[in-house]
Amino acid sequence: MSYISNIEDIKKCPTEFALALRDTLNVLSGKWKLNVIGVLFFGKKRFTEIEKGLEEITPRMLSKELKELELNGVVNRIVTASRPVVIEYELTESGYELKKVLDEMIGWGILHREKIFKK
Repeated sequence: MSYISNIEDIKKCPTEFALALRDTLNVLSGKWKLNVIGVLFFGKKRFTEIEKGLEEITPRMLSKELKELELNGVVNRIVTASRPVVIEYELTESGYELKKVLDEMIGWGILHREKIFKK
């Protein structure tokens, strides 16, 4: 569903659209957040599994990104009381809703890349 059907919608309430965009960018900003979300689209993962899926990320940075995504309601941290304790991460419903956004971004990126490399 598109929230912006035409330019008139933006003119009616530019502040609301600007705030919504700012909130979205605050949640997703950072070098690794979108990549972490992308790895979790394939289901629950342990910390080391996410780390392996993002070869160049440091454990400290991954921990920071996961904490921020959890605080913003995009990721759930699941602790299973077993021996040893198992900690897994999964996307929340809100996190899965980002798939539409990422699909659009990927589509745009493919088209843009084709245009750039044709020059």
